[in-house]
Amino acid sequence: MVDIVLDRVTKRFGSQTAVDALETTFGSGQVTCLLGPSGCGKTTLMRMIAGLEVPTAGRILIGGRDVAGLPPRQRDVGMVFQYPVMYPTLSVAENIEEPLRHDRSVSGGERAKRVDEMLDVLDMRDLRDALIDELNTGLRQKVAVGRAVARHAEVVLFDEPTTNIEVDAKLTLIRAIKAVTTRLRQTIVYVTHDQTEAMTLADSIALMEQGRIVQQDAPRALYAAPRTRFAGWFLGNPGMNYLGTEVRDGAVHSPMLAAPIPLPGGRNGQVVLGVRPEWITVGAGRAEGEVTDCVIGIGGRRLMTVRLGREVVRIKCSAAEAVAPGGWVRFSVPPDRVVLFDDKGEAIAALTQGVPA
Repeated sequence: MVDIVLDRVTKRFGSQTAVDALETTFGSGQVTCLLGPSGCGKTTLMRMIAGLEVPTAGRILIGGRDVAGLPPRQRDVGMVFQYPVMYPTLSVAENIEEPLRHDRSVSGGERAKRVDEMLDVLDMRDLRDALIDELNTGLRQKVAVGRAVARHAEVVLFDEPTTNIEVDAKLTLIRAIKAVTTRLRQTIVYVTHDQTEAMTLADSIALMEQGRIVQQDAPRALYAAPRTRFAGWFLGNPGMNYLGTEVRDGAVHSPMLAAPIPLPGGRNGQVVLGVRPEWITVGAGRAEGEVTDCVIGIGGRRLMTVRLGREVVRIKCSAAEAVAPGGWVRFSVPPDRVVLFDDKGEAIAALTQGVPA
C-alpha cells in the first residue's frame, strides 16, 4: 500500500485556477473522498493524480515517487469513470479479467482467482456468464469496479461512479464499493458531491471549495466540528443553523443556550453560533419561536422551521415533540453542542463532543 502526497499542486486553465496550491496526504490503504459542490476542483485533482491532466505547478507523489511527469500507464492507477466502458460481447467474468490478460506477471491461475474474488465480493457470481448488454447501468458499474480493483493497482480512483444510476441500484452499488474497499484496503480516492456517499464510504473526507481543501478529517469529526461555515452548511440535511450571538463579560449569551459559554481571552462583541438541527432540545429553555413549517424527514423524524425573532431555526425532533405550523415551541441547545465562528466564517471554538477546531 502507498500514500498520495500533494505538494503545492496547482492547475490553471487560462486565467481560471481550478486547483490552488494543495498540500495534503491521502493515507495509505484508506478511502479518501473528495467532496464538494460542482466546479470546486475535485475531478480536476483526481485527473491529475491519474495522469489525465498535467499540473501547472507542484508535485504529486505516489508511494514517495514523483509521478507528475509520468503517463497514466506508468502510475499503477486503476480508475472507475461515471460512464462504465465495457466490452459488450464479453461476459461479466471476461470483462473483469480482460485487463489482467495484458499483465505478463499475472498467471492464468492468478487471473481466475482474482476474477472469482471480485465476483464474490460484488455478489455477482450468478451473473458470471451474462453478457454486458444484458445488464442494467448499475450492474455494469459494479463490473467496472471489479475490473479496476482486480488489477491490484496501488491506487484506485473513482470519478462519481453512482451519478447516472437509479436510486435502488445506487444503494446496491454503494454497498458493493464499501465491501470492496473494506476487504482489499487499497489506497482509494473517491470523487463525489453526495455527502451520504462520503459519510458511508470514507475513512477521511477532503472537503473542497473553490480549488482548495478547506478541511480534511474523519467523517464524524468533520460533521461534529466543521472549521468553516461552508463545511457546516455543506454537510447535513439540512446543514447547520447560524445565528448572530452576543459575547459579553467573556461569555457567549443566547436565548438558545441552556447556559452561557465562557470564551478565553476576554473578547466581546459578536460571534456566530452554529448548531445542527438534531442537537437542539425541544420543550425546554428560554428560546421560544413560532413554527412556520413541519415536514416528515428520514426515519419518521420531523423537521420544524421555527421563527426566532429575525432568525430562522430548523429543528429535527421526534413526532411526539413536533408542533404544527402556527404553534409555538420552546427549545434550547447544550453549550457543548455548538460551534462558534468569527466574522470571516472560521471556527473559533468547536465545543461539540470535545473535538478541537
